[in-house]
Amino acid sequence: MKRKHSLWLPALLLAAILSGCQGKKTAPAEKPQTEEPETVSLTVWGGEEDEGLLSQILEEFQAEYHGQAEFEITYMPQSESTCMDVLLGDLEKGADVFAFADDQLNSLVAAGALEPVEHAEDIKKANLPEAVLAASVNDTLYALPLTADNGYFLYYNKAYFSEEDIKSLDQMLAIAANHGKKVSMEWSSGWYVYSLFGNTGLTVGLNDDGITNYCTWNSTEGAIKGTDVAQAMVGIAGNPGFTSTDDAGFLEGVKNGSIIAGVNGVWNSVAVEEAWGNDFGAAKLPAYTCAGQQVQMASFSGYKLIGVNAYSKHREWAAKLAEWIAKEENQKLRFRLRGQGPSNINAASSEEVQGSPAISALLEQSEFSSPQRIGSNFWEPVTTFTAEILAGNPSGASLQELLDTMAEGITAP
Repeated sequence: MKRKHSLWLPALLLAAILSGCQGKKTAPAEKPQTEEPETVSLTVWGGEEDEGLLSQILEEFQAEYHGQAEFEITYMPQSESTCMDVLLGDLEKGADVFAFADDQLNSLVAAGALEPVEHAEDIKKANLPEAVLAASVNDTLYALPLTADNGYFLYYNKAYFSEEDIKSLDQMLAIAANHGKKVSMEWSSGWYVYSLFGNTGLTVGLNDDGITNYCTWNSTEGAIKGTDVAQAMVGIAGNPGFTSTDDAGFLEGVKNGSIIAGVNGVWNSVAVEEAWGNDFGAAKLPAYTCAGQQVQMASFSGYKLIGVNAYSKHREWAAKLAEWIAKEENQKLRFRLRGQGPSNINAASSEEVQGSPAISALLEQSEFSSPQRIGSNFWEPVTTFTAEILAGNPSGASLQELLDTMAEGITAP
């Protein structure tokens, strides 16, 4: 006999289940809450003369990363030459991103202000080898190369000087004096004063400890002695065609017509060309008379770098901003607006950069230039020495005494 299967019980159970489901309401799914963008506060230090350029670069950076963070970026003028001293005064309150001269790199790394750069290999490939070397310590990249033009050369007004005239500083000073004008150079900075000692056989530089200096500028031996250079400086300082002035004074003199030639760098090329127009000229430094011979003036070469403060509260964003400031397009923009030579290989090889008289002059001078590797004790003794020379030696000390005091200060531990 076959068993019969009853079908009504499963049907009733199904109806009950469906009825129970209809009596319950399903809660709506919660909407995902939108997170507020992170607030990123960054301080950027750069040269006062770079304010317009950096303002544009910072605006474009914020537009590029709009929505990824709420940016509060503050620009503050700070000279690249004194950046290290100010920064090391209080690292935690210092700028997140800052421009500085390459000679400060070792001290900043030793103080823990900089850490190895991310994407180092990409940055090395994109920049000139010399610039990469200047931004590295023991083959480790600690900063981003920004310019390859931190040197100086001669600006001159073609309305007053021929190409033959600019070979001799004596000739230039005579022409300037005859016209009631000036040839300028900044003697308050050892960076420029080096030009008078650099090709004489007298030396200065950094010891192997990376901190102290050696200096033979006071030497009493050799074809050219320290007193020979000092005596030449006395003669230059007393010439009515000469003036010692800083960057601001140089530009003011160029614009008002009182300065018709001067030793300066590419960062002022745009302003000088605007002032002199078709009479704008640039060339290597001239020779000057020392110990009865013509000595080609030397120069320091250097690079401007971008650093990221190791103590930045938003170090990842600070690193992004540093890379943005130093990228190829912004190095080209820096050249167009400020006349500064790029460290980026593509930017440096562009037609517009290669056609710059200022960059050409810098390249011409490079044959007589040396990398600036000097300990911090160099600067003040040189400034004290040149102040005495410019004032006509009011102390009454002999030139050898002045040189000995300077050399002692430069080589102090």
